Amino acid sequence: MKLSDIPITLSGPGSQPGEADAAEPGFIPMPREMSSYSAPDIPEPETVQHLQGAKAVTDWISQALADYRVGGDALIADISSLDPDSRELINQILGEGEVSLTYTENDVRVRMQEAVLAGIWRTFYLDSDGHISRDFIEICDVPVLARRAPDADKVAKLLQQSAPEDVMNAMPLLSELHEHVTTWKAGDTGRVINLTLLPLSEGDIYFLGETLGSGPVETLSRGYGDCKISSTAYPGIWWVRYTNSMGTLILNTLETTDIPSVACAAQEDLDDSRMRFAELLEPYWKELG
Repeated sequence: MKLSDIPITLSGPGSQPGEADAAEPGFIPMPREMSSYSAPDIPEPETVQHLQGAKAVTDWISQALADYRVGGDALIADISSLDPDSRELINQILGEGEVSLTYTENDVRVRMQEAVLAGIWRTFYLDSDGHISRDFIEICDVPVLARRAPDADKVAKLLQQSAPEDVMNAMPLLSELHEHVTTWKAGDTGRVINLTLLPLSEGDIYFLGETLGSGPVETLSRGYGDCKISSTAYPGIWWVRYTNSMGTLILNTLETTDIPSVACAAQEDLDDSRMRFAELLEPYWKELG
């Protein structure tokens, strides 16, 4: 065989005939950015020596991290009267972590934000104009306002619902939720209904959403993807929705508990925060005794 007898096959851009409909190849979108830990940005030590208000707050946080244990009452400090320079330093030290919550009910509006160190929370009460009226620090697995214990009396109304004709499987789920709530006890692990695995129609999902309604607490946990936790109008019943890094819903659940565990810091997280906080502060006020 001669070299000239070998057929030549062209490849690459322009080598193939175009599609009749000018279709272009599609590509899977690249993942979005992943939230990750970054060290708090704080000033040089000599610029904070005079901020005794900030030092008192950090001393309190250090002691509270040592004292608190998951399952106990939250430890809360009101820093509303802190001077502006000390507050700015506290803001810089604590930063913002991956979990944020809002609480809205009647005239009460509250925003809660986890610090870059798990288990340290800022809780801001807002006035009618959205300005901060009270400023608290909470040391706990999850802020006090986030918990909503199941209420058996209220959830009994779920059994009084009637479903439209296009709703096929939602009513048994309401009965299951009723059973979960009436048997729930403080300290129980949350009971989960995985809607993603069930044969539910759009009508079923819409009916569940309309029937369960909206509650006062919204939680967003960011990471490689997001987890959105929404309270319903029935205390103790939560929607928990997971999306991947491209914003696609990958897991949709209903959970019965006082607060879904995914919103909470674990004891190991708090222990780690205690050590990191001590390391973070060590250079700043060591000369003040």
